[in-house]
Amino acid sequence: MHAPLPLFDPTALRMLEARGTAHFDGDAFALMARAGQAAWRCVLQHWPQARRIAVACGPGNNGGDGYVLARLARDAGREVRVLRLAEPASALAQRACADYLAVGGVIETELGDCELIVDALFGIGLLRAPDADAAALIDAINVHRAPVLALDVPSGIDARTGGAPGVAAMADCTLQFLARHRGLRTGAALDCCGELELAALELPASVFDGIAPAALAYRADALPAFFPLRPRDSHKGRNGHVLCIGGDAGSGGAILLAAQAALRSGAGLVSVATRAAHVPALLARCPEAMAHAVEGTAELAPLLERADVVAIGPGLGQGEWGRALLHAVLACGKPRVFDADALNLLASSGASLRADDIVTPHPGEAARLLGCSNAEVQRDRFAAAAALQARLGCAVVLKGAGSIVQAAGHAPAVVCAGNPGMGTGGMGDVLTGVVASLRGQGFDARGAAVAGALLHAAAGDASAREDGERGLLPSDLLPWLRRLANPVRR
Repeated sequence: MHAPLPLFDPTALRMLEARGTAHFDGDAFALMARAGQAAWRCVLQHWPQARRIAVACGPGNNGGDGYVLARLARDAGREVRVLRLAEPASALAQRACADYLAVGGVIETELGDCELIVDALFGIGLLRAPDADAAALIDAINVHRAPVLALDVPSGIDARTGGAPGVAAMADCTLQFLARHRGLRTGAALDCCGELELAALELPASVFDGIAPAALAYRADALPAFFPLRPRDSHKGRNGHVLCIGGDAGSGGAILLAAQAALRSGAGLVSVATRAAHVPALLARCPEAMAHAVEGTAELAPLLERADVVAIGPGLGQGEWGRALLHAVLACGKPRVFDADALNLLASSGASLRADDIVTPHPGEAARLLGCSNAEVQRDRFAAAAALQARLGCAVVLKGAGSIVQAAGHAPAVVCAGNPGMGTGGMGDVLTGVVASLRGQGFDARGAAVAGALLHAAAGDASAREDGERGLLPSDLLPWLRRLANPVRR
């Protein structure tokens, strides 16, 4: 089976801190000391030649971790500059600061000509935008030429959501303590974290007993377990018949991309219902698809009857043609995938869906479905995905940086793959085809959503590694979909 990484929210992390303290017979400082030591080891691993180190410490326990690191660096003969926003406020931070001062450490007011900056301003507890003084220091960190190591969370990032309510530190590496943080895998956090590393602080696995992860992270290396080898006697009838519906006047390419993606992801049969004007071009580009001219619901009915799964939305438009076809799909009993204009039409209709349906909105479409702004969706992508699932009653793929899959009864899944080059028209149409294809091949709704979003993102990354992100086209993913969906037969 695939092995997703468990992710935890601040509430669970505080429980882990309490259990870690209990493991050390109630000595909370022992845990802070281990965090500071792990941070110093991280410095030695990544920047062993750094002689001048600046440590920016906040008033809480994150600052305490920074003081421990500063003392260790000074003991090792490094030139250390500690900056702080305010006097240490917690007892642990006060002790760590006192230990640093006791070995001759001093408090500075400027970063200076340092070779490394350690961000220990705010940890997992920050829920608001940094105040003016904190923002000024974060800005100074960001404009400095030295690399940045963030302890636990880049300051300014909300560890629950991945959002940045104000300015946030731009780290080259973020060292998480105890467990991986949910909020560092999606949204604005992805531009701030740099390389993510984990220091579990050598606590026993038993400290996690009874603490459920707040999300699961799926990386590209989980793909092989989603795609077992097919039986030798497999045939097209056993691999799903996908019906792709869309392509109003001027948008024939969208439904073509969906159909090609469904085929390259392993669908046994793919039919396309589109405008008559698009049929010749579609057949010329993709003769494997069965293209049908559909001008109304009468022509669509027999295609719906034969299909195993229906994908509707790419290039559908919001006119009478698209509305009529969507109405017919809503009345059918087949598993369905809704995207693009199908979602925009659903937003205005207020219709609910079935538990075995899948929707794949980008943030703008999600905002229309929820009656909120794009910014509100991006501020807390986990909450938006959960709200969409509750509103529609089906599995949701909230697309974007760190796509989130939410299904009833499951922790959200975060897709840890994809790149900025995929932000171009048509990428969502490819995803629609992939998800529908997997649904037709026997995946349940959540499985098709998770595996499809991961396969799509990993294909984008593989293609970008060849020729770069800028200029990446949706059709560039097609050969990679096939490669990544096929384990090696031994």
